[in-house]
Parts: sequence; C-alpha cells; structure tokens
Amino acid sequence: MEFDDDLDAIGLLCPLPVLKARKRLKGMAPGQVLRLVATDPAAVIDVPHFCVEQGYDFLGHRAEGEVTQYFIRRT
Repeated sequence: MEFDDDLDAIGLLCPLPVLKARKRLKGMAPGQVLRLVATDPAAVIDVPHFCVEQGYDFLGHRAEGEVTQYFIRRT
C-alpha cells in the first residue's frame, strides 16, 4: 500500500504508538496516508479504535513476524 508518511513505533508500548500517530496525523494534509509500524500487541485493538474515535480512516494492517504495519488516512 502506498503511504505519504512513515512512523516507527517499534518497541513502544500502549499508549505511545497511538499518541505518536495522533501527533503525526495532525501535521498531515487531509487524504494523506500514514504507515505506523509497531510491535505492541495491544496496537491491533488500539489503532482501529483510535481511528473510529478520531474520525480517521483505518485502511487495514499487515503483520510480518513481530512487526505490524497499520495504514491510516487523515480525513
């Protein structure tokens, strides 16, 4: 999937991946896509929930070993 910005949250635990994503998304233009890369197992629940609460489009995730990529579109 194509993305406009990349955020490495590997090794960070809840709630830091979501907090860093929120800060990064605020600086992005509407329609741009953020790729968040994280190892926190709770992120698989936290990231989609965050998107629903904040009104962002959760485009999906892709797991590769211990690392999961999350794709979020700023609305």
